[in-house]
Parts: sequence; C-alpha cells; structure tokens
Amino acid sequence: MNIDKEDRVATAFKNQTIFLTGGSGFMGKVFIERLLRVTEFDKIYILIRPKKGVQPEERLRELFKDMLFVKLLEEMDIDTILSRIKAIPGDCEQLNLGLSENDRNFIIENMTMIYHFAATIRFDEKLKKAVLMNVRGTREMIKLALDCKQLKFFGHMSTAYCHLHVPFLLEKPYDPPADPHEIIQMIEEMDKPEEEIEKFSKILLAKFKLPNTYAFTKSMAESLVVHAKEKLNLPAMIFRPSIVISTWRDPLPGYIDNFNGPVGMLLAGGKGVARTAYCDQKSYGDFLPCDIAINGVFVCTWNFFNYYNPEHFIINFTSSQEIQFSWEQVSKLGMLVAEQKYPLNQIFWYPNVAMTKYRWLHNARAFFFHWIPAYVADFFLVCFGYEPFMKRAARRIAKGMEVVEYYAMNQWDFDNKIQCTFRERLNDFEEDRYKVNSKGISHQQILTDAALGCRRYVLKTPDHMLPAAFAEMRRMYILDKTCKTIIYGALLYWLYGLILALASGSNIFFTIIKIAICLFCFIL
Repeated sequence: MNIDKEDRVATAFKNQTIFLTGGSGFMGKVFIERLLRVTEFDKIYILIRPKKGVQPEERLRELFKDMLFVKLLEEMDIDTILSRIKAIPGDCEQLNLGLSENDRNFIIENMTMIYHFAATIRFDEKLKKAVLMNVRGTREMIKLALDCKQLKFFGHMSTAYCHLHVPFLLEKPYDPPADPHEIIQMIEEMDKPEEEIEKFSKILLAKFKLPNTYAFTKSMAESLVVHAKEKLNLPAMIFRPSIVISTWRDPLPGYIDNFNGPVGMLLAGGKGVARTAYCDQKSYGDFLPCDIAINGVFVCTWNFFNYYNPEHFIINFTSSQEIQFSWEQVSKLGMLVAEQKYPLNQIFWYPNVAMTKYRWLHNARAFFFHWIPAYVADFFLVCFGYEPFMKRAARRIAKGMEVVEYYAMNQWDFDNKIQCTFRERLNDFEEDRYKVNSKGISHQQILTDAALGCRRYVLKTPDHMLPAAFAEMRRMYILDKTCKTIIYGALLYWLYGLILALASGSNIFFTIIKIAICLFCFIL
C-alpha cells in the first residue's frame, strides 16, 4: 500500500474496546461519530446516566437522531451502529461513578482504552457540583483505570485555560491551586445550606485569584491525572483544547449544540439584545473548531502508541501560535455575517455591539441600552396583558457577560511544539483526514458557518425562514437609523442652544453641566 494513502492513525483504534465518559456532550458526540465512521474498533461503552426518567439505552438511541450523525447514517443503519456501541448506566458525580458491581467488573476485565471527556463546563457552576463532577469524578475514573487489566491508553480532556496564572502555557504539568483530595473531602463533609456554600466558594476563589469554579476544578483534575501518570504508571495523555467552537468541516460545517462560550454572546448580539461588551478589543481569544480538537485526540493517541515519549503526555490544542484574531475582528465579522449572510429571526433590534475596555463606559451603556429598554418593554408587556420577560433577559445577559469578561480582558498565549511534532508525522492523506493545522482555514468561513449552525442546530430555525429574517433585518435597520437620526438631531439642536446660552453668559454653570451631559450621550 502507498504509505501516502494509508490511514495509520485509524490503526491505533483497530480491535480496541473503548470506555468513554461525556459521550452525550458536544465533543463526545463528535468523537463518537468520528470513531464510528473512520476506525475499526471492537466496541464502545459509554457511561450515561438516566435523565428525566429516560433510561441510558433509550438516551443512546435518541443520541443518533441528532443532525450530527446524518452523514454516518448514510453509510450504516442505526441497528449496525447500536451493535457497536453500548450504554453503561452511571454518573460521574457519584462515588464509584455510580457503576453496578457487574458493570465495573466488566470494564476492569475488558477495556483497552478509556477517554474521560465528562465535565461540567459552565463557568458559573456551583462549587459543590463542579468539585464532585470535575475533580472527584476524575479521581474515580483514575481508580477504575488503574484496576483495568488490559488498559493501554487513558485520555483526559482538560482545557488550555486551567492554569490562568500562567500567561504563556507550556505543554507541561503545573501545580494545582489546592490539594484536590483535601478539596474533595471538604466538599463531601460540608453540610451547609446552598447559600453558605456559595459564600464560601467566593472566598475560596478569591483566595486563589481564580474567576470561576471551572478553572479551579479543571486544574485540580489535571493534577490528579499527572500524579497517576508519573507515580502510578497510568498510560495517560492530557488534552488541553482552547475555546472550542462549532465544527469547521467534519462531519458537517458549523455544527454546535449549546449556548456556551462565544456562541451565547454571538446569539445575544445577533438578536440585538446585547449592545455592549466589556473587553480589550485588541487582545485575542484562542479559538478551536471542535472537529479539529477531536482530530487532535486521534493524532495524539496514534503518536502515543507509535512514538511514545514519556515527556510528551500533555498536549495544547491551540491556534494562537498560527492565527491571531482579535475580539474586535470577531465582533465586526460576526455582526457582518449576522446582518448580511445569516440573520436571526425574531430579533429585538438591529445588531450592534459596542466594545470597550473601560468599565464605567460599559456600565453606562448597559444601563441605557440594556436595563432601561428592558424595564420599558416589560411595562408595556404588562399593560397589554403579557408576561414580562425582558428584565430576566437583561439579567441573563449581564450574568453571561460577567462570566466571560475575565477572559476578554486578559491575554494568554500557548506553546504547541509537541502538537506540531505530532502532526509533522502525518502523511498527506492523514493530514487531510485528521486536520490539525491552520492551512486552508478561513476565519470568515468559520464564523459564517457558525452563524448558520446557530440558526439550524441551536435555535432549530428552518432555512426557509431566512428570507423573513432578511426582511426583518431591513426593517430594524430603517428603524435603528430613524431613531438615531431623531435622537442625535435633538441632541445637536439642544447642544446648539446650550452653546448659544454659554456664549451669552447666562446660567454658565448649569449650561456647562448640560453640555457635559449632552457630550456623554454622544460617547454612548
């Protein structure tokens, strides 16, 4: 066989029996789809908890109704898929992962590869849930892995943003902010009302100078895997993706299934609800399409088996060493796409998000453009007999912005030399199938596909409603320009009168105050 046409990466998974957590999450689903379509593994077992009375087996069957699997279902039927994949009841928040004794023994006897993707990725998650899921859950996974008799590989999904005190993150271990075992024990023994736990959470995060429970718990989880790798000989690798966004290409462009991260802000801006953002426009975020992150998992696994190096077990899946795209560029391009390519239906106003790195200006804009319109809209909704909701929406926007502004106001860079070494070993066929570089990738196309993906997969808006969205956008554009013309015209007329009053010398002090107020309005 021509080595340039050979898929050597897929051979790493041939005849393997795989145990996966987080399979119903965004990255987990993309990973499953990829495994089923391009590899010849023996079987996948997915840890799935019962949810709202729906049993794990039924949840697994429902999983494949997702649009993500359309391409896969063109190649094989659902019965064939379900013959290769099985649900195991469990829960990463529970001790022993909530596994029955029989299921645990089965995993111990049969699994050759384990991938631990499960985590709560909400930045504002409650401390107790974040610790039990992200830290204790990882501890329980390691215990299980160390008992497995045939285990060849353990892959842990971490994040490039788990050591925020490091401005340039190397592909190496870092000390956690606290001892994970002590934190687990403290949370397990903490018998207090939720309000008191949250007060304690704020004190704890302030002590370690961390913005949220996500960064706090993921750093401790990573340290548990590092210890197991270095001291207990766990055959482990740690993957550190940066800001995971919608898929670039595989199995379809722009796929996303949640409101997390930039997607929520893109939707809020595209709907015309979010009008201001507190961030450093010139700094940049490190964005990574989900399919490229998952390709990185495949490439790293293959390198582990074929080019093992005990020093190369932490890999940064990042893009900023090759492409830097400022928040200002993201905002401008995102709004351009939302206006001219794929506008959203049922928008509240014409999209326009003003960015600033000045807190006072952001707060002033939020007061005038978020809170006042919300209260006015709710007043009229109540008057006409409808349920008010705009104040709640403004509160959610404020909460969402508060969560991400720490990242938007700070800058991190990431070393990815090991990742580059791994991908240099790929042949031409593998480089195309397991895309892990920036060659041929357009940020404009990614954002365009992401906007369409938001419409299709998150908002569930059918494509035939796009013409109505364009018509609505045009109406809002006219309304926006009309209102601005009236407001700024009135302000200019008022300012002209004030300047005349100032020139005539009458009521100079109050006239100066009025001019200052007028100029402040122009700044907004």
